[in-house]
Order: sequence, then structure tokens, then C-alpha cells
Amino acid sequence: MRHVLATASMAGALALSTAGPAQATEYASALKLKGVQYDAPGADSNRCSGGNTKDEYLTIKNYSRTATVNLEGYVVKDATGNKFTFPASHRLEPGDYVKLRGGRGTDSDAGNVVYRQNCNFIWNNDKDTVYLVKPNGSRADVHSYTKRANDADGNGYISFHG
Repeated sequence: MRHVLATASMAGALALSTAGPAQATEYASALKLKGVQYDAPGADSNRCSGGNTKDEYLTIKNYSRTATVNLEGYVVKDATGNKFTFPASHRLEPGDYVKLRGGRGTDSDAGNVVYRQNCNFIWNNDKDTVYLVKPNGSRADVHSYTKRANDADGNGYISFHG
């Protein structure tokens, strides 16, 4: 009996040591943050006409092989609480993606784009945390970045999931 308990205890310890870190950074979700263009090319201008907030975007991808996911009710937010809630049905087929852009524009399933309808920038150019939250409030994915540590080529784009 002591051997069985010791074996069970070792198995439990092994499961905790191998599952702990992965659970802290990965969430059970088909949707993942593929990457973020956190620093729009050119000088930042949040004017609705002639500004470049549309060039700041977040790419969200459906990594499922079988499930279609409706983005309605999903929330994207940053570390300080700036947020966007997908207000309408936008379906991502398996392997499909959407670019959530700043600025004003016409959302398009066929064009894989949704606009925040807000001309203010959401991502900080030096560092930030990007959250993708399910309609039920649980996290689908989260990534933090710093320009210095994560953007080696300095192009303002960081890839999270390939």
C-alpha cells in the first residue's frame, strides 16, 4: 500500500510540475492572439480623417481544425482597461483570422476586418498587455510585450502565435 501511495504521490507531483507553467500561459481556447501591430507606421496621429489608427491592428486567429467561432461578445483590452467588445456576429471558420483595426471603417467577414470605430490608439508603443476575453468572462489568450524585448527588427509588429 505504501508503494502505491508513493507512486500516486510522485505522479501527482510530476503532473503539477509539468502542467503548472503551461496552464499559467496557455488557455483552452480555439481563438488566439496571432500578433499585434502595436506601433502604426509613421508619426502617430489619431485624427479620424487622415490619421493612422487604422494601421494599428490585432490579429485574432481560430486555431481549431473543426470549430467555427462567433466573435460576438468577445472582448479585447489592454493593461489599463481600454477595451473593445465585438458587438455583432463575426464568424471565424477553422484556420480563419480577423484583423481588429483602429479607426473607422466597414466591417467585413470576407475582408477579415473589424474596425473599433474609435480613432484613439489602444496599444502602447513601449509596452502593454493584450487580453482576449471570452463572452463568459474567462480569458481566451493574453500576451505582454515590450518594444525592447519583443520587437527585434523594430517594425512595430510582434507575433505571438504563428
